[in-house]
Amino acid sequence: MKNLLLTSAVTSIALAGAALADGEHAINQDGAIVSPEDAAKVASFDILAAHAHREGNVVTFHMTTAGTAGADQPDPSGALGGAPVWSYVWPTSLDPAAVGFEGGTGILAMAATSHPDFDDTPLFDENNDGDTANDGLQWHSHWVVLTPTEACSEGALAVRDIPEGTHPRMPASWPGLPIFLDSPGFTPAFDGPEITINVGFSNHVDLAGVSYDGVTSALRVNANIHAPLLCVTDVFDVASGDLTLPGKIE
Repeated sequence: MKNLLLTSAVTSIALAGAALADGEHAINQDGAIVSPEDAAKVASFDILAAHAHREGNVVTFHMTTAGTAGADQPDPSGALGGAPVWSYVWPTSLDPAAVGFEGGTGILAMAATSHPDFDDTPLFDENNDGDTANDGLQWHSHWVVLTPTEACSEGALAVRDIPEGTHPRMPASWPGLPIFLDSPGFTPAFDGPEITINVGFSNHVDLAGVSYDGVTSALRVNANIHAPLLCVTDVFDVASGDLTLPGKIE
């Protein structure tokens, strides 16, 4: 099941317009996936390196860009339907059950996102103004489960929907949206070209040798606010070039 989903995801990324492997992507001596600079891309989403390392049950997801990471954010559309979402994403080989989702349901990815038209972190007040419902523009973290979804467009990926009347297992901090999305509250940190997220796991999760990749992308809420709810609409860059998840968490 996982291999089939990953193969489909690779095909979807390619069809979405990501640059395929060009022979310059590699793993450096520190274990990071490195990628050449591309002046044609928006610098803050042009990936130079993606890395994930662990200490105990904490994994640090790390990405280096050609510009200032987090500097560019989407303009508001003025409504939830059609709302843009920009993201830094680390797809992994972990089963979604590792963080509390129904198992075997897609590709589990850690993401940092910004979207000014809605707030999907009801437990947290990211801008510290006393209102937990107005923080969507602030960069924040999600676990998402991605699946190939032809209803978005040919070869597209989407955050997996929860069909009406079904009740798949969700993490405790699921924000209640009808998609496989968790709002765990891990705060992205930005430092010039770098973005990092420290992510804690339950001690029963086997993290040794878990594989990962790095992606920058845009998503959009369906204009009808209906299944599929959240589609990947553009892929800015893929660290490996072909979403083969060559990085290993050591």
